[in-house]
Amino acid sequence: MTINGDDWLTVQDAAKLSGYHPEHLRRLIRENAIKARKISIIWLVERESLLAYAKKARSTGDGRYSPKGSKS
Repeated sequence: MTINGDDWLTVQDAAKLSGYHPEHLRRLIRENAIKARKISIIWLVERESLLAYAKKARSTGDGRYSPKGSKS
């Protein structure tokens, strides 16, 4: 879904794209680690914010923050 030129994903779609569990994504939303907005009862995650977070998490070398199954 595109809103104001930004690409937004449901939490479920963001989980499929990133490899993170939906509950982990919700925690990241609560901690303001990724950009998100709530429309009615649905949380939407900004794609670029999610991808930037995942890239940064992979670069730390700490596997606890990388998506599940991430090899790099």
